[in-house]
Amino acid sequence: DFDIDFCYERRQEVINYVTEHYGTERVAQIATFGTLKAKAVVKDVARVLDIPYDESNKICKLIPEDPKMNLTKAFEMNRELVELEKRGGVYAELFDAARRLEGLNRHTSTHAAGVVIGKEDLVNYVPLYRDAKTGAISTQYTMDLIEECGLVKMDFLGLKTLTLIKHTEDLIKKREPDFRVADIDEKDPKTFAMLSRGESAAIFQFESAGMQGILKDAQPSDIEDLVALNALYRPGPMAYIPQFISCKRGRQPITYANPELEEELKTTYGVIVYQEQVMKVAQIIAGYSLGNADILRRIMGKKKVAALAEEKTKFIAGAKALGRTEKHAIEIFEMLEPFAGYGFNKSHAVAYSVVAYQTAFLKANYPAEFWAANLTNEMNSPDKFAEYLQVAKDQGLEIMPPSINYSDKHFSVVGDKIVYGLAGIKNVGEGVVELFVAEREKNGPYKDFLDFLTRIDSRSSNAKLLESLIKAGAFDTMGVNRPTLLANVAEAVTYVQKRREERSFGQISLFDEEIEAQMDTFTMKEVEDWAINEKLETEKALLGFYISGHPMDVYKKAIKERVTVNTAKQEDLPFGRQTNVIAMVSTIRPYSTKKGDVMAFLQLTDLNSTFDATLFPKTFTQFKEVLHVDGIYGFTGNFDNSRGGDKVSFLIESIFTNPEDLAPMAVTKCHIVLEKSFCKPEKMTMLRDSCLTWEGSCKVELIIREGEASAKDIIACGEEFKVRYCDDFEKEVLDNSAVIDIWFD
Repeated sequence: DFDIDFCYERRQEVINYVTEHYGTERVAQIATFGTLKAKAVVKDVARVLDIPYDESNKICKLIPEDPKMNLTKAFEMNRELVELEKRGGVYAELFDAARRLEGLNRHTSTHAAGVVIGKEDLVNYVPLYRDAKTGAISTQYTMDLIEECGLVKMDFLGLKTLTLIKHTEDLIKKREPDFRVADIDEKDPKTFAMLSRGESAAIFQFESAGMQGILKDAQPSDIEDLVALNALYRPGPMAYIPQFISCKRGRQPITYANPELEEELKTTYGVIVYQEQVMKVAQIIAGYSLGNADILRRIMGKKKVAALAEEKTKFIAGAKALGRTEKHAIEIFEMLEPFAGYGFNKSHAVAYSVVAYQTAFLKANYPAEFWAANLTNEMNSPDKFAEYLQVAKDQGLEIMPPSINYSDKHFSVVGDKIVYGLAGIKNVGEGVVELFVAEREKNGPYKDFLDFLTRIDSRSSNAKLLESLIKAGAFDTMGVNRPTLLANVAEAVTYVQKRREERSFGQISLFDEEIEAQMDTFTMKEVEDWAINEKLETEKALLGFYISGHPMDVYKKAIKERVTVNTAKQEDLPFGRQTNVIAMVSTIRPYSTKKGDVMAFLQLTDLNSTFDATLFPKTFTQFKEVLHVDGIYGFTGNFDNSRGGDKVSFLIESIFTNPEDLAPMAVTKCHIVLEKSFCKPEKMTMLRDSCLTWEGSCKVELIIREGEASAKDIIACGEEFKVRYCDDFEKEVLDNSAVIDIWFD
């Protein structure tokens, strides 16, 4: 197939263009089928059996939320379903039919990205259908079948990073009208300095913890370095990263198997990185044509013994014809073999690395605009949004609540502050926001709440919209607190409507401006302001996130003293060992076991992430009366990953209604995570010296990782390397490019 990335907001424009260019008869999207999953099949069968909607809804809620959930698994997890079926009658009929139908195709849809373009009318290749609602034309065959019919699938993919770059550019243009991402300096010192510090959060393709360590050691100085690192950082070629970095940094000499290869390999310091380099070496050493070189690369990649032996003979013959020895030809061929198996396509790596550099440049030089665009981009991804919000705050950026006088539709920048977008408020549509902003830009900022009501079209605002704006803090800069505005909003709207009617009938014109100004007053009844927690809760209800603060901020000191885990770093959690957590309860889902006992699955949110927790029957019975959604508690328990994969749950042993009642953690151990490929003598010497300098009472444990692999080696250091628990030691250790992470517990 053919893959190409576009800004995801403009993907439809591309489809419209190819349809117009090639003709509606030759362009179509590709069909896909939605299947009857557990909840959907129960709901559909219930409707046919005339089970009331409210009742079928309750039954569906008994099926756990999980995209991979099926009825068999649901019955194993929830005893209530079993009991319901045992009642017989319509319930037995419901589940019997649902099991028979589960997994069957339910409806036709269109592939998220797939498009086909035919040389001639598509009806000559495949049957088509027209969507009754949208009128869009799609193939009746799915993507697996269309290739057999002589068509090539084209994936017009929406890449959020391209949208991020466009949003950032638009924000920058507000203060630098001539700015263009296409014109940025490709050797910007500030950008490469940031990358060399491993500060690559939100940088396309370079965001992972492992890549951050590689950036610190590689010290990239141009885009070519980023291209090579991007191509090497994947299973297989990762083994050659240390050689690449050592040659780049001058730690070992750059060597070439043949002097004629220097021109082709000098940008990658003698290391073969790309598929194109494999092909070029075959052309230089054995006189291959470009087509034959590509065949060689594919044969090497597939590792078929017979074909490889035949190709080796051809390679040696070609090399001999150019005057090379058989021994040298064999050496070069055997050198190419492993690289051909994993070599990355350079054009792909270049395209991605240029995009990565652009995001890095924007982050280094325009941080407020960059993070504002990121927050807009991640509005529908709660975990990523919360992570980026915290990173932006950690970098010293101030995040302001929405403001009727400063906010645009999406996140924007005022000075060096990021301002929440008005369209991000629940019950506030993009269309009405555009009207508010257009009026503000035409006639200046709104002077106060009454001025706002007077200047906007009354048809575009209703009570729900106004209440949402007030509760979200959109009028906070006008000197009146939120409860006061809420208490007076109905009377204020009535007053403004009355004045508007009087003006339309010409009654006001009887008076001069001074008298009119005196009449044009409205006194608000003052109401006491909300407590900070109440304000934050209304913010979260309308914005989806805490912006001006966090309910857990008051427990930062307790967290520092009592919590040693970072729940956002799942790979570093102390599985199986008791630990403390201070978190807010987001959801509580009771669950009946096969024995009829009730336990609960919780979702907890702390200052780092949102994570799952489990309360077994005995513990749930003990604490269920004090546990409620949005409450903040101290928990003791242990993290469990025995279910495999990335499924982790915090198994709760006890709960403290006052988090400060948690016993302070006795910090006894320091864990230092190292990237195996960077554990060079000089780096280990630096780490040893840091430990000896910051002598203390915490034992040191080294965790040696290799890339993103889950396996790791653990080394317990001797008593002489005990260290002190302090921020300065952590900072010094993290400056060592071999170190990926450090934490104490």
